[in-house]
Amino acid sequence: MVGEPVELVVRQAPGDEMTPYERLLGDAIRGDATLFVRQDSVEAAWSVVDPLLGIAMPVHEYESNTWGPAEADQIFAGDGGWHNPELVQQTTKGAAR
Repeated sequence: MVGEPVELVVRQAPGDEMTPYERLLGDAIRGDATLFVRQDSVEAAWSVVDPLLGIAMPVHEYESNTWGPAEADQIFAGDGGWHNPELVQQTTKGAAR
C-alpha cells in the first residue's frame, strides 16, 4: 500500500457568525416572528393530531423480512386485499418458463 500526498484546506467560519439556534433566540428577543408559527396555526395542527394520540393501537409482532403481521391484511380486506409483490414476481417468473 502506497500513500500519495493530498492538499488539505482548512476553513474556519468567522467568529461573528451565529449558529441557527442563536439566530432563532435573537429573533425572539427582538420580536421578529418571521421564523415562528402563529398560535392559531399550532392549535389547528394539534386539533388534527390530538384525537389520534388517544387511540391505543395494539402492537402485533411479526417475523423480520416479511410484509408484516397477518392482522394487517384486515386493513386492505375491503379493497381487494393485499397483493404481496414478492409472490407476484415469483409467479410471473415461474409462468415465463
